[in-house]
Amino acid sequence: MIHMTTAPTAPTAHAAPTAPTAHAVPTAVTAVTAATQVARIALVGDRSPHVKSHTRIPLLLDALAARDALVLDAYWIPTGDAAAEAAAGTLAGFDAVWVLPGSPYASEAGALAAIRVAREEGIPFLGTCGGFQHTLLEYARTVCGLAEVAHAENDPGARDLLIAPLACSLVGHEGVVRAVPGSLAEAALGAERSTERYHCSYGPAPRHLPVLTAHGLRLSGHDEDGQVRIAELPGHPFFLATLFQPELQGDGTRPHPIIRALAVAAVAHAAGRADGVAARLAATLAASRSAG
Repeated sequence: MIHMTTAPTAPTAHAAPTAPTAHAVPTAVTAVTAATQVARIALVGDRSPHVKSHTRIPLLLDALAARDALVLDAYWIPTGDAAAEAAAGTLAGFDAVWVLPGSPYASEAGALAAIRVAREEGIPFLGTCGGFQHTLLEYARTVCGLAEVAHAENDPGARDLLIAPLACSLVGHEGVVRAVPGSLAEAALGAERSTERYHCSYGPAPRHLPVLTAHGLRLSGHDEDGQVRIAELPGHPFFLATLFQPELQGDGTRPHPIIRALAVAAVAHAAGRADGVAARLAATLAASRSAG
């Protein structure tokens, strides 16, 4: 189900799940076991019938439910609303956040706010294409202290560009991506090498990448020329961003492994939240019986 209305009121706050010690993505058996658990996902972006990745979302959600028993209750949140939803605590109540392609976004600040909530609250996160670019931007500004870095698509006259025009546009391009062995990217892809589709004209400028990695971001996927195509955050339950668009794989009836991995992480997050609520309720009832 996809909701176009305002995001739901955030449930009672819950602690972010403990980060796993390895980047193993749960198997299909795990997914089927959790089939009755519905996970809520925030789709952050400015929905348009002219953005192919957006039109793929309903197909992908249906396929995840039918093929893998991974049920996602999706809410579209325009970037113009995302900062307010983040400030209100609503975004923190989701089981996953997916910042989708379609930049320039109506609100750069909204996209960055959604990414920050997912990063800081331990919420499973995926950023694709423009979502990848803004993931690096949020990390550079908030974590690395590079307050003046900019995205050329949003601020073409900026003096310090973190996201710059690519020497060769990747619009309509398909190419090989190699994941770093042992990374979340490799686990999610299920392989060290894959062929991916792009629709973008901007990417990270090499100059600031050492600062990002020095502050903990892992650049875990590269093309055959060594250019960064995937980033992730070690220690986070699931935090992945790709310059390519996994939404464009095939005809949408077989979700890309990275999209499926996000869904598995979201369902696991929802199950953990439900277990936490059940544990608190049991403790309350036990205390009440003792008092009686």
